[in-house]
Amino acid sequence: MPGKKNKPVRFIAAHVILQVVVRGQSLSSVLAQQQRYSQSDSALLQEICYGTLRWFYRLDAVLSRLLERPMKERDQDIFCLIMVGLYQLEFMNTPPHAIVKETVDAVLLMNKPWAKGLVNAILRSYQRNADELTGHWQDDREAEFAHPEWLIEMLEQDWPDDYIQVLDANNRRPPMTLRINEQHTNAEQYRHELAKEGIHAHRHPFASSALVLEHAVSVQDLPGFLQGRVSVQDASAQLAAPLMGLEPGMRVLDACAAPGGKTMHILEHCPDLAEVVALDVDADRLTRVQENLDRLKQVASLVAGDASKPDAWWDGRQFDRILLDVPCSGTGVIRRHPDIKLLRTPEDIANLSERQAFILNAIWPLLAPGGMLVYSTCSVLKQENEQQVRSFIARQTDAAEQRIEAGWGSQGSCGRQVLSGADEMDGFFYACLQKKYKNDYSQLHMPV
Repeated sequence: MPGKKNKPVRFIAAHVILQVVVRGQSLSSVLAQQQRYSQSDSALLQEICYGTLRWFYRLDAVLSRLLERPMKERDQDIFCLIMVGLYQLEFMNTPPHAIVKETVDAVLLMNKPWAKGLVNAILRSYQRNADELTGHWQDDREAEFAHPEWLIEMLEQDWPDDYIQVLDANNRRPPMTLRINEQHTNAEQYRHELAKEGIHAHRHPFASSALVLEHAVSVQDLPGFLQGRVSVQDASAQLAAPLMGLEPGMRVLDACAAPGGKTMHILEHCPDLAEVVALDVDADRLTRVQENLDRLKQVASLVAGDASKPDAWWDGRQFDRILLDVPCSGTGVIRRHPDIKLLRTPEDIANLSERQAFILNAIWPLLAPGGMLVYSTCSVLKQENEQQVRSFIARQTDAAEQRIEAGWGSQGSCGRQVLSGADEMDGFFYACLQKKYKNDYSQLHMPV
């Protein structure tokens, strides 16, 4: 019996965009639900979906100029299909006549034949008037920067000298960065090994285990990937394990651990730890952690539980080190997850900040006196980062910051911030918090 024929990529791309824009689902989860395509069609689907969302606010401004009246709510599928077509015409090298034809043909699968002429007219009008439509944004900052206005304002307030560079970095494609398992080899040796396979990479200046690839490749093409010799992880995330000051015999908690990249790096960085507990509120996501453990042939204790409610899962034994990578806005990884621009709201930032504070308060008693908690986010918003840590230290009398002396990022009033795209890294924040012994009020400094 012949297999079921896949639907055209552009039709599926419009469906994916619809799920994100109208129904608020994450891009990664929607893409994971799609039919299996050939390698080339899968790459095309991802290119179209990621690109359309990356430039959504600019494409939306263009489309509003081309439409006589806004699309009706029931026709948002047609709206998304047109956005897909506009993205391809503006940013892809596919012949324009092919883009127009295949986008128009996709209308028929939506059972809206009336829209065929509309889609054709809009795309052809864009072809004729592209320079005029995209050349002058005037006061439309959402179109100019391809971000929602509320986020532009927050970034401008927090980073008045750098916000334009952050916005620009968010709209660029991220590099593929590897983490070398230094129990097997080192970054320089593995770089030479890659070169023999025709894969070119360079060392990262601040993450000793990191290699940045000149061009992304399939993980199956990486020598020793299945054997755990190498993993994919951004350089900024690779800063966490070295910051923790790990030593043999320590008991370590990685709170909010899934999918487990930082857990694996902790185990690689200090192989003689007494125990590593990987905690996540989502038991299903812990299966990803276990898969990573199996591939790297590592062992950790997996615990399904809420970091804000340790009484439900904690065994009462304190930890020497805690990595607290709290739920956050993800504004530092927009270049990898452009749907964040559409899914996040200003209210989310306030709610996340409140939850972060709650988790910090709940986890702190689990840290042994003299121990250290590394607080981290993949956010570039001060409300979630230095302001959060500063407030915590103000209300927690036995907490002291270990100042991070490093060449990466910038020092704030508390903690150290990497801005999106800086030194080929995602936007990340780190703060090291020492739990003081009784009557110990010293301020500690930590060189990196």
